[in-house]
Amino acid sequence: MTTPAPVIRMRKVCTRFGSHIVHQDLDLEVRPGEVFAIVGGSGAGKSVLLREMIMLQRPTSGTIEVLGNDIAALDEDASLALRKRWGVMFQHGGLFSSLTVRENVGLPLREHGTLDDDLIDAIADWKLSLVGLAAEAGLKYPDELSGGMLKRASLSRAIALDPELLFLDEPTSGLDPASAAGVDELIRRMHTLYGLTIVLVTHDLDLLWQVCDRVAVLGEARVLATGSMQELSKLDHPIIRGYFDDPRARKARDRAES
Repeated sequence: MTTPAPVIRMRKVCTRFGSHIVHQDLDLEVRPGEVFAIVGGSGAGKSVLLREMIMLQRPTSGTIEVLGNDIAALDEDASLALRKRWGVMFQHGGLFSSLTVRENVGLPLREHGTLDDDLIDAIADWKLSLVGLAAEAGLKYPDELSGGMLKRASLSRAIALDPELLFLDEPTSGLDPASAAGVDELIRRMHTLYGLTIVLVTHDLDLLWQVCDRVAVLGEARVLATGSMQELSKLDHPIIRGYFDDPRARKARDRAES
């Protein structure tokens, strides 16, 4: 049986800011249909890597292929067509404060389609319902939402165009444990409902144990290891051990295995 091509393939990626090296000969692959997490300490280059995947930043050298496209070789039209095939949930929501939540969710449909306003509003309400928000929430402005509701609204906008690939930047950061658990469940639901490939950056140990299929640990300017949390738990590298040896890590593992 032929192995499916990776959804994302990064080869020999180097990223430098002046003399500061963020990534050096970094290799990474994301498989179709998996929930794939990128973790690492402060300064490891997690967010930089995500920005390179979504074409908000170019690496110094190396190749990045997304959905079969070498993104450095795309012209403006091809880049736009590729961006329509993914959705992004930014860490702080990324919603426009001057638009209602419904208008924010409908914005990608207005920018990239020819649907009339009533149909766009109806689709936006449906997308909000998929993430557990009532239609009334769509009439509010982003600053009127709780942290958990804002994360859900941002996810709703990220799936507005029915993407094949979903990027999530710290989807549970700043949330209380109950709200974070709700977002964990929501990510599982989106994955099951749409069969999406999901790439996320996170510090949330419960999310790593309970939702992610594989995890890439960044450190020393490269990917130190990639595998399931069970596989990574058998490795001895001190950076990797930090995800398993402290009390919070042990509790997250216990919760996942109970």
